[in-house]
Amino acid sequence: MFGLPDWLDAVVRGLVLGGLTLGVIVALVRVVGLRSFSKMTAFDFVITLATGSLLATGAGSVSSWPSLLQALVAIAVLMGLQVALAFIRKATGPSNSVLENAPLLLMRDGVFIDEAMEKSRVSRDDVLAKLRGANVMHFEEVRAVVLETTGDISVIHGSDMAPGLLDGVRGA
Repeated sequence: MFGLPDWLDAVVRGLVLGGLTLGVIVALVRVVGLRSFSKMTAFDFVITLATGSLLATGAGSVSSWPSLLQALVAIAVLMGLQVALAFIRKATGPSNSVLENAPLLLMRDGVFIDEAMEKSRVSRDDVLAKLRGANVMHFEEVRAVVLETTGDISVIHGSDMAPGLLDGVRGA
């Protein structure tokens, strides 16, 4: 590609293509904003994974500039779609979004909601691990356990809970 001996050409190609691809991603993130690598929705998470894959494709475009350009255009399109969908989501509200599920209540006031756990394929052991991670000492302390749209599990515990904290959560 650069007319150097094979081993040196591979090193230079990796440095140039990797640096160029990463530079374009950094520029796009500066334009799009920090949401480009967030996990707010499942779609955001997929965009993050796809961007990483395309970064690898761009950095490994060993034989042609068109391959690099195709990877960079694909990254720009994905980030543009993410911005467009964020605007649509903001305008219509999260409850109208086709791209994500509403958060799901798995436990309320210290009581497991077995039907919700079965439906979401979350085991009691998964919830117990999150409770331990949140330093819950007694089930009675738990106000709510929520399976978020990203797949994360949130634990709300303490003596009381703000009234709107479970707005938009299924089963609340």
